[in-house]
Amino acid sequence: VRCVPSAMIVCFLRPPQPCRTVSHLHDVAVLTDKLFPVVEHFSAGSGTYYSDSIFFLSVAMHQIMPKEILRIIQLDLDLKFKTNIRELFEEFDSFLPGTIIGIAQEMQPVYRHTFWQFRHENPQTRVGGPPPEGLPGFNSGVMLLSLEAMRQSPLYSRLLEPAQVQQLADKYHFRGHLGDQDFFTMIGMEHPKLFHVLDCTWNRQLCTWWRDHGYSDVFEAYFRCEGHVKIYHGNCNTPIPED
Repeated sequence: VRCVPSAMIVCFLRPPQPCRTVSHLHDVAVLTDKLFPVVEHFSAGSGTYYSDSIFFLSVAMHQIMPKEILRIIQLDLDLKFKTNIRELFEEFDSFLPGTIIGIAQEMQPVYRHTFWQFRHENPQTRVGGPPPEGLPGFNSGVMLLSLEAMRQSPLYSRLLEPAQVQQLADKYHFRGHLGDQDFFTMIGMEHPKLFHVLDCTWNRQLCTWWRDHGYSDVFEAYFRCEGHVKIYHGNCNTPIPED
């Protein structure tokens, strides 16, 4: 049986229970069976690193976690915190009605590339463009999941239906390759109010792969991040600065 720890998670429980840190072991096969109807319509294809359903678990975390858990923070392991995680939890207070997830924007032109056909057909689109005017997509290295809001959102429930996923994938000519962040990016293009956009300093991505692979002319428009960095993200095995 393939089992994995349930990521680095701090849980919010219903009152009057105190907040506590909980670690779970989950059988990956059982969990991913629930996601297969979505993933089969929305992944890079068999054999690729992110094609495994395990990389989509956050999409259905509200169904996986016990009902008494209201909110979680899900983190990649290639992070370095420069501030107290309590400050990150406070971002939940900025969620508007209908917001289900807090997530930072992608800091490379990944989705400029992925949405190339849609952008070609829609020259004035914001989809895949750099901030602040564009919609560069999301990076799932740091995510705030309001499980309660996810459970209560009829819109999000509809978006998990395979037919809805296929409809959006067809509209945007979208083929995912980065797991859950592809799914959130795609539905975010259509329904941005589902998301609270974290400042780039909460997920300061360091990977520069796309600068050297065809996008040097626009790279800095995506990669720029001003302000005191709170979390460094050493994605694509990029070294994280020493203190």
